[in-house]
Amino acid sequence: MLKWLKENAEKAHANLSAEVSKFKNRSFMEAVVAGCALVAAADGEISSDEKQKMAGFIQRAEELKHFEMSQVIAAFNKTAGDLEFDHAIGKASAFQVIGRIKGKEDQSRLLIRVVCAIGAADGDFDPDERAVVTEICKELGLTPSDFDL
Repeated sequence: MLKWLKENAEKAHANLSAEVSKFKNRSFMEAVVAGCALVAAADGEISSDEKQKMAGFIQRAEELKHFEMSQVIAAFNKTAGDLEFDHAIGKASAFQVIGRIKGKEDQSRLLIRVVCAIGAADGDFDPDERAVVTEICKELGLTPSDFDL
């Protein structure tokens, strides 16, 4: 009985830790997804390579692995849909989401590295994608040249 109680307490603690992690990192997940969608859409087409690269990062990142992929995909599709419907409004909305992590330097720098990888996922980190990443850097108060932009 004591062993069963201890095992269930450990499981409950692990589940609670995962839920707290989700809550604390939701803004970061949404910012990463918004940044990825912006960069992926910069060349006029969101490729499957770009989507797969983003999904792979979310699944591997310690801060984000607790999120269900359906939540990530829903956030990505919302941003991509907003961009498709009206690019200017969609872009403004995405930057608003990204701006929520401003001042969190570790998260901001990681986001820039991820969106650079997304831009290069299709084999060509083109000038339009680089320009979007530069804008994201400025939104987050980072220096683009720190990322070879």
